[in-house]
Amino acid sequence: MTVEHSGGGDPERTLALLWRDRAAGRTDGRPPRGRRPKLTVDRIVRAALAVADREGLASMSMVRVAEEAGAGTMSLYTYVPGKAELIDLMVDAVLTERDLPGPGDPRPEGWLEQIELYAERTRAAYRRHPWLREISTVRPPLGPGLMAQQEYLLSALSGIGLSPRQITAAAGTIVTFVHAAAAAEAEYEQLERTGESAADWWAARGSFWEDYFDVGRHPTIARLWREGGFDAGTKGANAEAYEFGLRRLLSGIQAAVEQARDEPARP
Repeated sequence: MTVEHSGGGDPERTLALLWRDRAAGRTDGRPPRGRRPKLTVDRIVRAALAVADREGLASMSMVRVAEEAGAGTMSLYTYVPGKAELIDLMVDAVLTERDLPGPGDPRPEGWLEQIELYAERTRAAYRRHPWLREISTVRPPLGPGLMAQQEYLLSALSGIGLSPRQITAAAGTIVTFVHAAAAAEAEYEQLERTGESAADWWAARGSFWEDYFDVGRHPTIARLWREGGFDAGTKGANAEAYEFGLRRLLSGIQAAVEQARDEPARP
């Protein structure tokens, strides 16, 4: 699998495209009045998403996107400089579609429930767009979707007793865990749909347990196998690992809150 990287396009062109509604004086996401152009940045992004969703990220070339949009390839370059900028637009579009509550919007009451909402909507986004796992966002697209995510997470963690640096650290840890778990889940589900099932994969390697697995060198694996530790199966184990990890992560943040609350105030 080839990994693409966000944030690799021309910075000024990318920012202008990501914030194109603001640049056009629009903040409601609706097109301006008047005759609509045949081709728009929004239409190009929708076409790119459709190709990637249906055929995979590797098939998402400017030529293929132009075909999907019903336009000439050179016409695309009038609106989007190249694939690097288009990838940023695609990633931010997926982040935006999670529709996380903004300032003043209704949201779950407690901070734990607010983080759970973020986690579930992120997992759902990866299920709809499994190609997202093939894009490294170490240098993320600085668009509305990312900013909405950060504002939501930081506001959820503010006011619960963490210091400013703890708030940003906790938010970063949550993002790392949720996106990694969602990416692994999306990859598993895509393989189940389009490739060899987990059951068939293990069946083809059945000789491993008889011919290669050494109980003496791996006693803990053998004991947990006998005691039912692996009974959930691969899919069930993935779900259990996600739930267990998220619960422990949030419990750890809660413990930090309680520790800060119990510490004597500094003079």
